Amino acid sequence: MIILAVETSCDETSVSVVKNGKEVLSNIVLSQIEIHQAFGGVVPEIASRNHIANMTLVFEEALQKAQIKIAEIDLVAVTEGPGLIGALLVGINAATAFAFAHNKPLIGINHLAGHIYSANLEHQLKFPLLALLVSGGHTELVYMKEHFNFQVLGSTLDDAVGEAYDKVSRMLGLAYPGGPIIDKLAKTGKDVYNLPRAYLDKDDYKFSFSGLKSAVNNLIYHAGRKGETLNKNDLAASFQEAVIDVLIFKLQHAIEEFDVKQVIIAGGVAANTRLRERVFAEIKNQEIIIPSIQYCTDNAAMIGAAAYYAYKNHGGLKNYQLGGKSTLSL
Repeated sequence: MIILAVETSCDETSVSVVKNGKEVLSNIVLSQIEIHQAFGGVVPEIASRNHIANMTLVFEEALQKAQIKIAEIDLVAVTEGPGLIGALLVGINAATAFAFAHNKPLIGINHLAGHIYSANLEHQLKFPLLALLVSGGHTELVYMKEHFNFQVLGSTLDDAVGEAYDKVSRMLGLAYPGGPIIDKLAKTGKDVYNLPRAYLDKDDYKFSFSGLKSAVNNLIYHAGRKGETLNKNDLAASFQEAVIDVLIFKLQHAIEEFDVKQVIIAGGVAANTRLRERVFAEIKNQEIIIPSIQYCTDNAAMIGAAAYYAYKNHGGLKNYQLGGKSTLSL
């Protein structure tokens, strides 16, 4: 099955051609990071306009690189949510128009499912499994007994991990996106500032990072009032260790409760070098799968990977009526 997949949930315009949910024939990702850096974050309206401007070019490049004819495409898949509603609608309208014009079946895919199935592109999912989803907009711990059987054990009560990174980066006067910058600074810093770890109740899997973010803000504020200079590298390291302590604590607790064959770390924050290092060092006796960097951030290949199993599970849409959903749970 050859699937043409489209992803426009945020600020990446991406189109991919994936065969049987595994083989990536092409995966074109056009990032808007440089455009949004001037604003310190993604501006939804600007993201939508750039998706419109670039969509046709990305479609053409994906098809050309895959070296396939349109007649060979069996299914068109597109992210239907969650995400920025304007951005989602650009991708949905493009995918719907393409599917309708060429008489291809259409299916909407959950962006979060896409992140989980990004692990299937380079590895083989083994059930039951645990997936820790960590990205700019989401932090969730998910248990799966089989394909497309999602049990969300817990999610963030406030800020997502990536969102907290971006906000702390802004507090430190650093650029956007904050994740790679904080990760780089932390390499030469030490965990010397006593920042809180919001474990909440150890018997559940909810996350909270707003308190940690506020603690960093208060530390910077009071240091400024006293005329003290904070070491940015040490503060970056202290913040990052506090975040990763919570993630690993929750993950280890879930591993103890659920008998799983595999642990997946997915989403943009899965590209964090310190998280990768600590997960492999501290999670013992488990097969740990973390996608390569190109599949951690938003891309259409992961949507194509998820679409293969979603279509086998419940088929495509009976018509071409597909709307965007800014909020959409697994």
